[in-house]
Amino acid sequence: MTVSPALIALIVTAGVFAFVMGLRSLRARQQISMVGATLTRATPPDLRQIELRAPFSERILKPMLRRLYRMGRYLTPASSIAQLQQKLIVAGMPGGLTVTDFLGLRFLAGTALGGLAFTLFVTRQTPAQAVLMSGATFILGLYLPNLWLNGKVAARQKAIARALPDTLDMMSICVDAGLGFEAAIQKVAYQSNNELALELRRVISEIRVGVSRGDALRHLAERTQVPDVASFVAVLIQADRLGIAIRNVLTTQSVQMRIQRRQRAEEAAGKAPIKMMIPLALFIFPALFAIILGPAVPRLMSAF
Repeated sequence: MTVSPALIALIVTAGVFAFVMGLRSLRARQQISMVGATLTRATPPDLRQIELRAPFSERILKPMLRRLYRMGRYLTPASSIAQLQQKLIVAGMPGGLTVTDFLGLRFLAGTALGGLAFTLFVTRQTPAQAVLMSGATFILGLYLPNLWLNGKVAARQKAIARALPDTLDMMSICVDAGLGFEAAIQKVAYQSNNELALELRRVISEIRVGVSRGDALRHLAERTQVPDVASFVAVLIQADRLGIAIRNVLTTQSVQMRIQRRQRAEEAAGKAPIKMMIPLALFIFPALFAIILGPAVPRLMSAF
């Protein structure tokens, strides 16, 4: 009785397959047993280990700033605290700083600069002059964080105004493709990675929790305080009340915002020659005069 080659090949293939499946099941059992042993040996981390895993700013810097909050609050007028809160919101809460952290940062900067100035001047001048200089640098240190925050606000507002025309173009394309206004905002917000996209994500989050679209857009204008965004929001709310198609509004606003962006660029280019006069007059012209007229100075002195 002869066995056909096809039957032999089928038997060999089945044997190899059974052998491979057996090895895989054995390896899976070993991995499961190793994971189980690891879990049984592992102990849950305590509170100290969790705290040590946190970054340096969360462990040391921010608690220290919160402890200095009272001193910073005493040195800050009550009317300025609400303005600081609004500025921090407009700046996008840089570094996760709250009003408490920022007031502590102000006092810390003033104390550090004041102590450094006192250390430098106490050995060179009289103690009264050293105290006076340290007091002046302390006041300067109080306002340095404000200058930094104003710079953050201006940079973020500039970035939002620059990204607005492109965002409106993308929203107009999404609406033309058949998406609703909220869906278009969500599509643009999660496909972009800029400051305006982050604010649009917050608008979507507010709409999802039940805030009306008009109120969410008003909150957007309040958080950014960019004139172009405020104008766009006002036009959208007015169009929603009058029943105007959103597609037409988005197209018109995108063209208008692009024209305004071009005008701002032309204005900045027109101001550039005037701003260049100061470094030219202070640094470049004296160097040119020294190079051109320098060799003639000894001859003129010997002649006269």
